[in-house]
Amino acid sequence: MGFGDLKSAAGLQVLNDFLADRSYIEGYVPSQADIAVFEAIAAPPPADLCHALRWYNHIKSYEKQKASLPGVKKALGKYGPADVEDTTGAATDSKDDDDIDLFGSDDEEESEEAKKLREERLAQYESKKSKTVIAKSSILLDVKPWDDETDMAKLEECVRSIQVDGLVWGSSKLVPVGYGIKKLQIQCVVEDDKVGTDMLEERITAFEDYVQSMDVAAFNKI
Repeated sequence: MGFGDLKSAAGLQVLNDFLADRSYIEGYVPSQADIAVFEAIAAPPPADLCHALRWYNHIKSYEKQKASLPGVKKALGKYGPADVEDTTGAATDSKDDDDIDLFGSDDEEESEEAKKLREERLAQYESKKSKTVIAKSSILLDVKPWDDETDMAKLEECVRSIQVDGLVWGSSKLVPVGYGIKKLQIQCVVEDDKVGTDMLEERITAFEDYVQSMDVAAFNKI
């Protein structure tokens, strides 16, 4: 089990494939599993690995809260697909005095605190899922490329790779804007208490190799 060497192109490709249908390394909320994998990556994944890049930018946004994320950080080889050999070696398990734990202490007291936080968040998640009435909105987004040479199929693939709880992508089309340039117009339905337009803009514009800007063309309560 593992991702292999996450500093290599092959390792990042395994991570990208793993995240194609997942928002996080484990479970439905950011956790120490995400921090352990994030810490092993030397630099942001390239734009063509859109699932890995989307996840990387999301976890990076938790920098100030990383110590309070639930779970206990394990060796890197404990995460990832089961059919990939763990090549991380013993270095990921080392506890040398010279190592600095950038993501919080693993002592027993903090572990218990993190466990309680995780249980509270899961309880909140289940409570929200059980509500009979959920406020939703239908949003039409205009996503603009840099120029007429931008790969629009890849741009749309990157946008649809954004998978979070409370977000469902719908139909899309390319709309001419002039000088041979076309924008992507894409529909989505969101749960209002989980997904906002600011979050969508942050995630979409993170694919800066393809996306110049994002605008809300229409917003309707359902």
